[in-house]
Formats: sequence, C-alpha cells, structure tokens
Amino acid sequence: MVQIKFMQKIQNYINGELVEPISKTYIDNYNPSIGEVYSLIPDSDEQDVELATKAAKAAFPKWSKTPKDDRSRILQKLAQLIEDNLDRLAEAESRDNGKPLSLAKRVDIPRAASNFNFYATGILHYASESHAMEDTAINYTLREPIGVCGCISPWNLPLYLFTWKIAPALAAGNTVVAKPSEVTPFTAYLLSELCVEAGLPNGVLNIVHGLGHKVGTAITKHTDIPVISFTGGTVTGAEIIKIAGPMFKKMSLELGGKNPNIIFDDCDFDKALKTTMHSSFANQGQICLCGSRIFVKRGIYEKFKIAFVEKTKKLKVGNPFDTDTNLGAVVSQPHMEKVLSYVKLAQEEGGTVLTGGHQVHLDGELQNGYYIAPTIIEGLTFDCRTNQEEIFGPVVTIMPFDTEEEVLMMANSTKYGLASTVWTQDVTKAHNVASKLHSGIVWVNCWLLRDLRTPFGGVKNSGVGREGGFNAFEFFTEPKNVCIKL
Repeated sequence: MVQIKFMQKIQNYINGELVEPISKTYIDNYNPSIGEVYSLIPDSDEQDVELATKAAKAAFPKWSKTPKDDRSRILQKLAQLIEDNLDRLAEAESRDNGKPLSLAKRVDIPRAASNFNFYATGILHYASESHAMEDTAINYTLREPIGVCGCISPWNLPLYLFTWKIAPALAAGNTVVAKPSEVTPFTAYLLSELCVEAGLPNGVLNIVHGLGHKVGTAITKHTDIPVISFTGGTVTGAEIIKIAGPMFKKMSLELGGKNPNIIFDDCDFDKALKTTMHSSFANQGQICLCGSRIFVKRGIYEKFKIAFVEKTKKLKVGNPFDTDTNLGAVVSQPHMEKVLSYVKLAQEEGGTVLTGGHQVHLDGELQNGYYIAPTIIEGLTFDCRTNQEEIFGPVVTIMPFDTEEEVLMMANSTKYGLASTVWTQDVTKAHNVASKLHSGIVWVNCWLLRDLRTPFGGVKNSGVGREGGFNAFEFFTEPKNVCIKL
C-alpha cells in the first residue's frame, strides 16, 4: 500500500489558484482501509463560497461567449490529463474511499475522463430546434448557458460523479462552484491541479471543500447561483428543495435507491448469477444502482440461493491495494456502524443471515479498517424496514415470488424508484415487466451497462430531473424562443 509520510493539506481551488480556507481550519480525512487520518480537508464556510461565486460570476461572460470549439479543446485536454494520471488518481481514490484499486483503475478514473470527452465533443453536435408557421413566421430556439452552477457530489464514486456534473455544465458555457464530498475529497483536489495544467481559465471552475451544512448549504442558498445539481441522500435532497425551491432555482437531484433485481425461472442462470454477484457487492454495495432486493422465481429459488451464497462466501474482503481483493473497506466508521445496524434490524424483523453480517477484522496496519463481510439475508417480508430503507452497503435480501403480478407489487412497494434489473429470456415478458416497474432505469439481462447518451435519474423519492446525454445540456441551459415574422 502507498503510504503518506506527511499530513498533506488539501486546498480549495478558487479563481484558478489553490488556496487555504479563509478560516485556516481543517477537518481530518480518514483512510478507511486503516482507520487513520492521513490528510486534512479545508473547513470552508460561506466566506469561501462567496469568493468562489464571485470568481465564477466574473468568469461567466467571457466563458459563455468562448467558441464551442475552444471550450471543447480545453475540456478534452483535461480528459487526456486524467488518462495520463490514471495510476496516481486511482491510488488516491482507493486510499480515500476504501474501494479496490483495481476497481478505481477499471471504472472510476476512466469514466471521469470519458465524462469530459463525451460532453466536450457532445457540445459540438448539440442543435436547437426551429418551427415554421407556413408563410407567417419562423420560430427558432436558442439554448443559452444560465450562469453560475452549483454542483454537489457524493462520496461513493468521487471523481466519476464529480465530473459527471461539472463536465456538461462547463461544456454548455456555464461556470461552476463545486463541492465534492468531505468524506472523499482527494481526487477532486488532484483534478484542480490538472485544471491549472490544462489551461482552464481562472474562475470557470471553483472547488470548495468542507462540510455539507456549511459549504453545501451556502452554495444552495446563494442568490447568484441559480442552478443546483446534487447527487446524494434523499434526506439531504429534501433540505435542498426546502432552500432552493422558494428561490425558484433550477434543480436536478439524483437521490437514493432500493433497487429490485428480478430473476425469472427462464433466465440464463449462469449469467444471472454472475451479474447478481456484481450488482450486489460492487464497490462494497456503495453504488446507488446496486440491486439490494433480490426476487427469485420460486421454482429456481433454492438452486439460486445455494449458488449465490456459495459464491459470496468465496469473495475476498481485504487490502484495497491487493489485486485479488473483491471488497475493500466501506467509506467510514459511522457508515460501517449504520450498515451493521441494519443487519441487526433484519434479524429483529425475523430475517436469517445466510452469510456475512459482521465486521471483518484484518491483520497488521489494516486491523482498524472499516470492513464488512458481504451479507445475504432471507426470510423477511417485502414491506419490512430492511426491505424498504436504503442501506447502501454490501447487504442484500433474497425472497421468492410466484407470479409476475406479485413481484411487481413487491418491487414497486418502496418510496424509491431509481434502477431495476430483470432476468428473463422471454422478450414479451421483459417488455411487459419493464413497462410496469416504477423505475427511472431498467436493465434487462445486464446491469450497469451505461450509454452516456441516455437519460439518467429516478422517480418518486429517487430524484427530480434527468442528467446524461443532451438531457444534461438541456438542464444546464435555458431555452429562448425567437419568432421572426415573415
């Protein structure tokens, strides 16, 4: 494992410079794999947000009028720098988040580069509409950047989701005040260094580190930030709506999930089993799209359960920097305690832990790390708290079902509606079930197969609005209709 020999202080990135917080105070940043502080995060507040917003507001007129080709070239250069620094960024992500290094190298960092490349090139092909009124008039629509955008991202996929927000905002001609999670800030800090190297103009992107109730709230309520893009918990999303709603801000909120994984008896059994392993425990189950409720047709329930438990028991929980590690540490001690509290709740609700359900204690420098064994629980009712509330860890429940109608009722029973997975080789059944699931995303015979052109987001308490593809450009711009009388 790469060791930090000194207590590095992360800095804010404001108006093109790396700077200390105005308060000159810092927060401890933990390495979850060893349970120790290894760097310090700026304890920023509304004063730092004010400086960042002023810089972004001052930079907006010039950046918004910068030709698309020029904006595209700068963002593509930034994407290339991310690719060039793959190892450095992946190591930082693994150390900061606890996820396996192999996962960060394969998914997180490449996707961050892809986000910039996708939107840097996409803006060159983004077209507006026109509507002819016979011989009377012609209408055309201008899509104009809005101004300063507030982008607030979560800790589970730190650089991946951070760039997912700021890339389309910048490509569309906006400037940004961004807050990465205070739990996993390091790759956002490294990105700020790459922004300087890429030649991003001063003030176009500003990154303010700190606590949510200080920095996030200051961004949300600032009168010069008319746009808020947030990914995180539903409770925090509700607080953002309370503040931003009465201010008539434009909002995109990607919130929690309690995603069903529906496995019919006509599925490709081996593929369903292999992918369910991945969709249950990838990134220690800390992905909003993970399938945490597994419904299996009764005819194959016992066969699937036995195979699923057997494979889960073979997963290695260990040092994130070991190449054969399947699950690393969860992100923090409070989060570990929360996840384990749900295992206890499940047992109180009558559930049986088939495997896992406990903290894993490793040796040596890893002995104080935040590790949880991948956990499978059966015997619960579909409407118990364990099956209704988001756990966000390596914990899944498994339940049998008899009919299509029954499983749809159970799948749709939660307040969430982000993603779902369906396993069947019957095309008619696949279309029918997909159409009746209350979900923003339905994967059939796959999981996390992402086309960046498609709309991303949830229904019910899983969010408001859609990002992804041209949906992101539509969110980060305002339409203006121009009517010319002939």
